[in-house]
Amino acid sequence: MEFTNLLLVYPEIPATYWSYKHALSFIGKRALMPPLGLATIAAMVPEQLSCRILDMNVEPLTDDDLLSADLVLLSAMLVQRESFQSVVSRCNRLGVPVAAGGPYPTSCPEEMGGVDHLVLNEGETTFPRFIRDYQLGRADAVYSDTDRPDIRTSPVPRYDLLSLEWYDTIPFQFSRGCPFRCEFCDIVHLFGNVPRTKTPEQFIRELDAAYRTGFRGSAFVVDDNFIGNRRQVKALLRAVASWQEIHGMPYHFATEASIDLAQDDELLDLMVSAGFVMTFIGIESPSESSLSEAGKAQNLRLDVVEAVRKIQSRGIEVTAGFIIGFDTDPEDIFDRQITFVDELDVPIAMVGLLMALPHTRLYQRLEREGRIIEGSNGNNTHGLTLNFTPRRELAELAAGYRRVLREIYRPRNYFARCLRLLRHYPEHMPNEEKRADRKIGFREITGLVRSLVRQGFSWYGLSYIMYVVRALLLKPAYVVRVFTMAVQGHHFFTITRELLRGEEELAKAGRQDVGRRAQPSERRQAGTARPAAARVGNQEAVGGPIFDNRM
Repeated sequence: MEFTNLLLVYPEIPATYWSYKHALSFIGKRALMPPLGLATIAAMVPEQLSCRILDMNVEPLTDDDLLSADLVLLSAMLVQRESFQSVVSRCNRLGVPVAAGGPYPTSCPEEMGGVDHLVLNEGETTFPRFIRDYQLGRADAVYSDTDRPDIRTSPVPRYDLLSLEWYDTIPFQFSRGCPFRCEFCDIVHLFGNVPRTKTPEQFIRELDAAYRTGFRGSAFVVDDNFIGNRRQVKALLRAVASWQEIHGMPYHFATEASIDLAQDDELLDLMVSAGFVMTFIGIESPSESSLSEAGKAQNLRLDVVEAVRKIQSRGIEVTAGFIIGFDTDPEDIFDRQITFVDELDVPIAMVGLLMALPHTRLYQRLEREGRIIEGSNGNNTHGLTLNFTPRRELAELAAGYRRVLREIYRPRNYFARCLRLLRHYPEHMPNEEKRADRKIGFREITGLVRSLVRQGFSWYGLSYIMYVVRALLLKPAYVVRVFTMAVQGHHFFTITRELLRGEEELAKAGRQDVGRRAQPSERRQAGTARPAAARVGNQEAVGGPIFDNRM
């Protein structure tokens, strides 16, 4: 049979803290970011083949879509398991061949029943071999290669195949790998301890490709640690700053970095000049013993509050990750986490329960200790279940975690952090004078009106109105950021209420299963929440600008 049509499918992602579902509706968007991995894989498809990307988070997948394809290629992370398996079942029912890659298939190959071909690990090494063999009619069942590819060979992603009008943020990637070895993190296993980078020229070509689509506004560099190779990233930032100035600062960048970013003034200055407005940092815990247990040495070498404040003072928002459930967490860890988030003036605080991901030093240690219960579901903020036996009583841990979420996302507490953050910002927004279009556009105006109406008349309307008035009096130049933080807050308030209400209903029904021991048939190898096709790229929705995303 002639092979001509390839359909690349990205399964649905459930609503979580990371999804921004309840914020995106304010600006008419359907998802935070498109699948960068699939866009990169698409660039490796031979020219003689027809290639289409379908993201189920922005459009439905019909049987006609599947039947029009000679081969369906799925990429998924673990939290997409249910949608992934549904698509596989539909392909099987319709007789459409299916291949799969990405974090979920790579971490859990034993769950890939119904998949005809597995294309695992990093796509630059495995996908070209697979697609060549498939064209010749001799494809193997599994393609796997643990070699670390030189990502300077990675092609420019096919941004032109994405329906970018439905997304808030456009993703890019510069590096893979991290120089640190945190016990709970699987990045070293997935991508290595030595960061591999693209060239500045290569990254600029990707910026050019994205720019040609007409997309403007929020951009996310999806590296797990953007500053892992400082010499290379400084060269990149100089090139990006020049490109941005030539093009009128069309993008506002966000990324992920380690806390030692604060120790490099030159790096901070370069990030500001290149248009970076946010960075996610894994802060994890106020407890030194917990940080030491986790191998988070970089966080022990400096004053974290002072470091965060320094980054904020440059006009770069810090969003942060926090973890509860370390063996050495003190008795008062819940109160300390609440106070710590408040002290840092970090509005967006992603607090999750500790999760033992496969192949991490944490998983291996807990397995040796006989404490692994079941596999991870890839979501450490919903469900409130653990995949290992903690030192603390499970009910106490779950109740304390709920209290942390309730307090940090109580509207008045969240808005108070937003106001304090604005006070740390420079008086004038960096790079504002370099923007070619400095006017607030139709999308921003629409978002502002929806915010005023929907939030002003909501159950937290008084707190919202007091925040908006105070914020605009304090920093009128930051009007877009003022409303962006308000709309983001709506998502966190809503998702927190949904989570807590769901847990309360389970408890009332006598079905509370926090920390229950899984039955053998339920146990699964844990996976990692890293959306990518055959682990090309990796992106986490850790927040970013919601407004100012003109097309």
